[in-house]
Amino acid sequence: MTEMDTFASRLSSAMEDANLKQADVIRLVQEQGAKLGKSQLSQYLAGKTVPRKPVADALGEALGVSATWLLEGDASAQQEAPAAVPVREVVEHDAWSPIKKSRKLDNVLYDVRGPVLEEAERMEKSGARILKLNIGNPAPFDFRAPEEMIFDMSRQLVDCEGYSSAKGLFSARKAVMQYAQIKGIEDVTVSDIYMGNGVSELINLSLLALLDNGDEVLVPSPDYPLWTACVSLAGGTPVHYVCDEQAEWYPDIDDIRSKITPRTKALVVINPNNPTGALYPREVLQELVEVAREFDLILYSDEIYDRLVMDDLEHVSLASLAPDLFCVTFSGLSKSHMVAGYRIGWMILSGNKAKAKDYILGLNMLCNMRMCSNVPGQSIVQTALGGHQSVKSYVVPGGRVYEQREFVYEALNSIPGVSAVKPRAGFYVFPKLDVKKFNITNDEQFALDLLHDKRLLIVHGSGFNWKKPDHFRVVFLPRIEVLKEAMEDLADFLATYRQGA
Repeated sequence: MTEMDTFASRLSSAMEDANLKQADVIRLVQEQGAKLGKSQLSQYLAGKTVPRKPVADALGEALGVSATWLLEGDASAQQEAPAAVPVREVVEHDAWSPIKKSRKLDNVLYDVRGPVLEEAERMEKSGARILKLNIGNPAPFDFRAPEEMIFDMSRQLVDCEGYSSAKGLFSARKAVMQYAQIKGIEDVTVSDIYMGNGVSELINLSLLALLDNGDEVLVPSPDYPLWTACVSLAGGTPVHYVCDEQAEWYPDIDDIRSKITPRTKALVVINPNNPTGALYPREVLQELVEVAREFDLILYSDEIYDRLVMDDLEHVSLASLAPDLFCVTFSGLSKSHMVAGYRIGWMILSGNKAKAKDYILGLNMLCNMRMCSNVPGQSIVQTALGGHQSVKSYVVPGGRVYEQREFVYEALNSIPGVSAVKPRAGFYVFPKLDVKKFNITNDEQFALDLLHDKRLLIVHGSGFNWKKPDHFRVVFLPRIEVLKEAMEDLADFLATYRQGA
C-alpha cells in the first residue's frame, strides 16, 4: 500500500467515525481559514495525492484526530487525539438543514471544467485576458461550420419546432447508418442508431442503462474524464488500464488482462484518443477485440475524432473488427464539422444485439424519457455526412490543424524539461514534465501557477485520470501566431519554475 493510499484510507475512516460527509469536512476546514475545495478532497480520498501540513492540521482538527496520524499512521498519535466532535444540527424555530448534493456525486470529477477553470473565470471578471487552451472548442479560434450546413439548417428551422422520435429523425439516422457501412460496421439498421445532444449525453445514457452498483468498467488512463465520471455516476466502478507513453500511447494489453474480474462488464476504447492524440493501428484494435471476446465484455468505442486523422493514417472502427461482439460506437459532428455548440452526436449498436436485448430495452426507456435530442441539429446530419468533407483540408500539410499540430509538437519538445509524443489525430497534445527538475508534486497547482503567472489555461494530467503529476493537456486550435506566443510564455514560465519555492 502506498503512502497516498494509506492516507486516503485513514482519512476515509476518520470521516466515517466522525459521521462527516465531504461537504461537512470542507466547511469545517474552511472555518479554520485553510483552503480546501471539492476537487482536492476527492483527490485525497481517491488516493491521488496527500495534503501539505497546514491542510492536514486543519483536517485533523475538523475530524478530531491527530494530523500526524493522518499523514504518517502513527498509532500513538491517534490514541492521544481527542474524540471526534459530531456535527451539530442548527435549529431555528423549525428544524433546518442545508441542501446537499447527492452522495452519488462524491466520486465524480470533471476537472476539464473544474477548479482551475473557475479560477480563470474569476480572473476574467477582474479584467484579466486568459488564453484558453483547455477545451477543444473550435469556434472561438475562427473555425467555421461549412456554409451548406448553416444554410440547410436555416431552411429547415420551421420544420423543427416539434419533437422527433426518441431515437431521432429518420434522415439523420439513415445518414449515420450509411456512414457505418462505409466504416465497415456490419449489420446495422436505422433502428440501431440513436441521435443525442452530443456524444456526452449518449455516454451517460449507455452506462446508466448497463451498470448495477459495483459493476466494473475498464477505462483508459489517461481518458476523457466524462467516461470515468459517468461510470461512477451510474453506480459502477471505473478501473483504469494504462496507455503506454513509450509505445505511442497505445493500450497496455497485459495491464487490461490483469484488471479483469468477474464484475467487469465492459471495455472502453477512445480512438483517436483524447487527451493523447494517439491513433490505434488495426493490430492493436484486434488485440483489444480478442480480450473482449475472451472475457465476454461489451465494447464501447468513442470515435468522435475519427475524421481528424493526420499523416495519411487510417482510422479503423473497432466494431468493424468485432461483428460477433456487442459493440456501441460513438461519434458526432462537434469536432469534424466545427459545430461543438450544436450538440450533434450519435451511437451505433452492432454485433450480437440478440444477446443485448434487455439492455437495449433499457436504452430505449432512457431515450424515451429525454423525449429526443435537438431537432435542428439532427436536420443537418444528412447534409454534413453526405456532402463535401471540408475537414479534410485541415488535416493535410498546409491545413490549419496539421500545421498547428506540427508547430506545437516542435515547440513543446524544444522546452527543457518537457517532452511530447506526436499526436496523430484530434486537437490535443499531452506533454510530459520533468517533475524532478520542476519539483512538481501537485499538477493542479502547476496549472494554477501557470494561469496566475502567464494567463494560460491548460488542464492538468490528473484531470484525465492520469495518476502521476507529470502531464498536462494543450489544445492546439489557436492560430500559429497565438500558439507561438503561448509556447514562449510557457517556456519563460518553466525556465524558473520550481513548485513550492
